[in-house]
Amino acid sequence: MNKRVIWGILIGIILGVLCIIGASLRMPGELSITYLFSFWFNRVIMGLVIGLFMKPKDIKIALLRGVILGALVSFSFYSATEFRDFMGFFAGVVYGIIIETVLYYKIK
Repeated sequence: MNKRVIWGILIGIILGVLCIIGASLRMPGELSITYLFSFWFNRVIMGLVIGLFMKPKDIKIALLRGVILGALVSFSFYSATEFRDFMGFFAGVVYGIIIETVLYYKIK
């Protein structure tokens, strides 16, 4: 595996933990361990998917790609929840931007 993929997965792991914390705070006691694991795993997959793409030449392209891939990967989880957690979907778009930005500046 190349550095971009490894870093993407690691960032996804960290952001997945933040997602679990955020979801638990938004809906205390309502979410199962399976739901929280799936939420976390969705962010790990997002990091993997974004990491598989080559570094773009321009940060604007990286940001746009982060939005698109973040939305695409997050939509898979959002649709599986019967479109109930829009905040989680939106966070996935933001996390896509974060992952792509960190990879753009971290990986040479």
